[in-house]
Amino acid sequence: MPMHPSRRVMVGSGLAAITAMATTPAAAAQRSGPARALSRATAAYSALKRHFDTNDGSGLVREQIPAAAGDNPYSYEWPFSQVHIAALDLTLVDTTYEPELARRAAAQEHFWNSGGGTTGLPGYASYPVAPYGSGGDMFYDDNEWVGLAKVQRHLQTGDTAALARAKEIFALVRSGWDTDTTHAASGGVFWTQATWSRDRNTVSNMPGAQLALRLHQITGEADCLDWARRLHDWTNAHLQSPGGLYWDHLDPQGTVEKTFWSYNQGVPVGVDVLLYEITRDRAHLRRAERIAEAAYDYYVTQGRLFTQPVYFNSIFFKNLLLLESVTGKDRYHRAMADYADQVWSTMRDPATGLVHFDAAGGTQAIQQAALAQIYAVLAWPRAKWRTLY
Repeated sequence: MPMHPSRRVMVGSGLAAITAMATTPAAAAQRSGPARALSRATAAYSALKRHFDTNDGSGLVREQIPAAAGDNPYSYEWPFSQVHIAALDLTLVDTTYEPELARRAAAQEHFWNSGGGTTGLPGYASYPVAPYGSGGDMFYDDNEWVGLAKVQRHLQTGDTAALARAKEIFALVRSGWDTDTTHAASGGVFWTQATWSRDRNTVSNMPGAQLALRLHQITGEADCLDWARRLHDWTNAHLQSPGGLYWDHLDPQGTVEKTFWSYNQGVPVGVDVLLYEITRDRAHLRRAERIAEAAYDYYVTQGRLFTQPVYFNSIFFKNLLLLESVTGKDRYHRAMADYADQVWSTMRDPATGLVHFDAAGGTQAIQQAALAQIYAVLAWPRAKWRTLY
């Protein structure tokens, strides 16, 4: 069964050198306007297709360029989902990408395990299933990202098939709730169904809460709101630090892994924004603003953005734009544009169009996809930010 790369390990042996380079004064004096952002998004996505597509009709991609010894023929589900989402984000501002989105959405189904995982419910496996691969363990966060993408698609187009799949994914998420009372802080959704980890993570609970809230907004189902509160409250009780930022995960013995990843700060912001929209309780909006401010200070003011993978920062900034869709402010949007332009000017090879976050010069499909997502969303009209996650 294929191993799933950990989201907890920083990618790229050359990160320290790259961070030093990228945190010098911004290379671009002008932030990306919508037209330039769209141009750069399409360029990043075109380079992704050119270098990573397998060209076997599957719509799948390779994990990284150059390939390493032992690489599988295809990427894992988590990187592929971000390629899929890059096409989704582009389609909102350029409808000529509709066929490309359809191609990626079809390829996403090569990961679908209709027979079900350990809880008996279907979901996306960590590697393609037959005939493209042998499948793999299910990860709840992997499934939640696809569920949120399906909801985004439904909100933007009314796609009923996308909504139906999002509901199936949320049923899987609910089945991952920890009911073992011998575990410290019993409760929370596990990170994975794999037996080698019983961790419960911010990233397996807060995106689940966000998915539940979106489903409640669309369907009005009270059970979705109840589950969202349950996931939100458990994570706040056990994984939020005294300073307001969120730690990574809690193991069954109660040991907390206290790394602060940027996407683990962004999604809770989005959850409280949606709770505010649903309940009109301004306490949720104030909480979202406090978390966002603490995260902005930690990552932007203190210069830590480039210590985070670009694909974590994409999710981080999207949720900050969801907050600004309510507040009407522009601070986080400006920071997102500045970040994108620094990546473009300091980490992109003009000859290939690929970004390099590793001093050895390699590129992962998920990194290239994340840059395409960031620029695509920077090209969105503000009115569409409310459909982000």
